[in-house]
Amino acid sequence: MYPTVNPVPKGPAFDRLPPWVQQKLSPLAIAKIQAVYDWVENECIPREPIVKAQLEGRRWTTPAVIHELREKAKGKGLFNLFLPNHFEESPGLTNLEYSCCAEIMGRCYWAAQTMNCHAPETGNIELLAKYCNEEQKAKWLKPLMDGTASSAYSMTEPDVASSDATQVGIRITRDGTDYVINGRKLYGNCLWNKDLSFYILMGCSDPENPDRWRRHSMLIVPCNTPGITQLRNLSIMGYDHAPDGHGEYLYKDVRVPRENIILGEGRAFEIAQGRLGPGRIHHCMRLIGQTERAYELALIRCNDPRKKPRGRFIGDFDSNIERIAQMRLELDAARLVVLNAADTMDTHGNKAGKRGIAQSKILIPEMAAKWIDECMQIYGGQGLTQHTPLPEMVILSLSSEHNFGGVEIR
Repeated sequence: MYPTVNPVPKGPAFDRLPPWVQQKLSPLAIAKIQAVYDWVENECIPREPIVKAQLEGRRWTTPAVIHELREKAKGKGLFNLFLPNHFEESPGLTNLEYSCCAEIMGRCYWAAQTMNCHAPETGNIELLAKYCNEEQKAKWLKPLMDGTASSAYSMTEPDVASSDATQVGIRITRDGTDYVINGRKLYGNCLWNKDLSFYILMGCSDPENPDRWRRHSMLIVPCNTPGITQLRNLSIMGYDHAPDGHGEYLYKDVRVPRENIILGEGRAFEIAQGRLGPGRIHHCMRLIGQTERAYELALIRCNDPRKKPRGRFIGDFDSNIERIAQMRLELDAARLVVLNAADTMDTHGNKAGKRGIAQSKILIPEMAAKWIDECMQIYGGQGLTQHTPLPEMVILSLSSEHNFGGVEIR
């Protein structure tokens, strides 16, 4: 008989977790994982048609049902679960424990938003908690954690290869008690959604510094600052990602006070490196959850008695048996890679987890894009329509695959 640290939890929220993960879960984590599962399955997924209906004619307004669910989730203690337990503001979960929650959240694209656990909020909240002074925390962090403000991260630019972030060129110039910003940006959530409160912007403040890693700074830029223009929405393969989306922006003589700088001039790369690790884990686990749901939809299609070409279940054909089996193998393997990265971060720190984080950001988006597309194929022509969430899933997975390649990780 092998000893166990904790009783092994039961039920669909835990069935895919390997034993070594189950035994590391605290009683708090077990309760939160189960609560997140119940929330996503009973509150979010059934409301997916309502969210779509409320977006019709109001593409850039956050649907009222999401605001209602956010208040309800906050009341249930399901807000800000992602912030690791070494932060004063943390609810108490480790990176590994939260990863189990993030997978479940991925089953519905906007479920994480109802729990204030969505990108880019997660990365920005952790950044502000880690690097801001107390005055900045009171002004910018607390509203984000309370859910009364919303933020975005602004790094990528159209005129340079932003995968090499030392090329980021938007100019930040000191002028008396202010900084003045001039240049162009891509991505960063859409200004057309009036819920957006501020950007965390990375720009070049000291272009002549011989140390290229000390040329850049990060500023908090309120969205209503004069001089910011959204030129257009950036669609992803024709999908606008409303109500958040992305944009192409022009900054012309945008003036912000010096107290909006984070940590100090020339510290942007130090901040960015501290921001990226956990966020990649969150993204990857949500993608695994999304792919798990696609897999379940494929299983339903394979066993639908109404759809029997040549008198056989779709799932009885050898090619589909092989597809489903290979999908199961790769999903379980992918989960192990990400959970290992999260556990390494908890045990040895974010820097020690860099290898597992790098493996995750390459493997998981590729796996998700591949297998969600296969699930669409199993549905035939219907798989390309709004009859299932699969088309949106494949767009999101392809978007993640390109973003993780170095354009912008949020």
